[in-house]
Amino acid sequence: MEVFIGRQPIFNTLEQVYSYELLYRNGNGKNEFPDIDSDLATVDVIINSFFSIGFEELANGRPCFINFTENLLMSDIFDQLNPSQVVVEILEDVPITEKLIRRVKELKEKGYRIALDDFIMQDDVKYYRELFKYTDIIKVDFYISTKEKRHQIEERVKKEFPHIALLAEKVETREQYQEAIQIGYKLFQGYFFMQPQIIRGNEIPANLLQYYRVIALLRMEDPDIDQIAEGIEHDIALSYKLMQLINSSSKRSKSKIRSIKQAILHLGLEDLKKWIYILTYRESQKYNSAGTFDELMKTCLCRAKMCELLAKYNRKRNTSEYFLVGMFSLIDALLQRPMNNILMKLPLSDEVIETISGSSSIMQPYLQLTIALERMDIKMVNEIAEDLEINIDDVLEISKAANKWSNTIC
Repeated sequence: MEVFIGRQPIFNTLEQVYSYELLYRNGNGKNEFPDIDSDLATVDVIINSFFSIGFEELANGRPCFINFTENLLMSDIFDQLNPSQVVVEILEDVPITEKLIRRVKELKEKGYRIALDDFIMQDDVKYYRELFKYTDIIKVDFYISTKEKRHQIEERVKKEFPHIALLAEKVETREQYQEAIQIGYKLFQGYFFMQPQIIRGNEIPANLLQYYRVIALLRMEDPDIDQIAEGIEHDIALSYKLMQLINSSSKRSKSKIRSIKQAILHLGLEDLKKWIYILTYRESQKYNSAGTFDELMKTCLCRAKMCELLAKYNRKRNTSEYFLVGMFSLIDALLQRPMNNILMKLPLSDEVIETISGSSSIMQPYLQLTIALERMDIKMVNEIAEDLEINIDDVLEISKAANKWSNTIC
């Protein structure tokens, strides 16, 4: 399933890229904001950035501006983001109230940078002084704003708030760019530099029912980690997003993840719950059809279970890693991206990565046996089973068990 994000660079006075603004796009071929609920648009940008395309690939190590509505500003979504990666861009229609000031102060204390979008001074607002204390960047629209309106902002900032960087947006000519530099603007954005690029990625279709099952487990008075891990293991989309989340967030793991349970313990149940609520909100707001992905995901789950059962048969340690090998063995086909690019962004152990990549490892024969049986290559099945000292009848029984398990899920 293809997903899209608009990305427009923001430049400094040397015409070097300072940052990017990430924008909602839906793949309709038009480089414009579609008619969609603003809350959902922002959630979609965040999920596609962190899970489907990858924040590092989008940002190239730079912070990204993301638009936030009043509802999302007051939500706990910021607990799951990395302040070094996100500039909080407050939309122009957000009312400037005492409540907003308190929230902006909280976000600053968390380490977020604050930008005001399409900013215009209004006579009836009495909280500018407090708001500007916590503001890092003010975006001034050079296309719509009059020179008088711009001058009102520029003079206020220069005299009272020199820490604020002025950003000239919708700059469409070199004359506007030179004018903005002379006035003292530090950042620039607009078609004079570059139109938003549309970045494409692929996403594994979500099983919304499985999301609700996991939420139900998380909401229990005494949540069972093993049951939650099993619930996530049943869904490739959730498993992949969990790994991506750990790798992209402020909780990035220094150690390699060897099981879904370990990933849950590393992230924490509260953070896991918040992210699954965000994912569920997004998925429940749009129609989703897995289409041709259904069989591919079923194959991944069957491989995962069979690798795990074969490892248990031979009394291997860390059988959960064998499960991960099978589960992610077709992730390149699901996401339609090179396997190496995907594996670089997942916090999997070296042994798992080597096995999935096709390198020789202790786990490799188990995956090879699973694939050989899947392809009905009986000669190869017999050879590998003999090397692993697994009776061929037991291999067939394990295969039946794995198929039965995956059929109950898909």
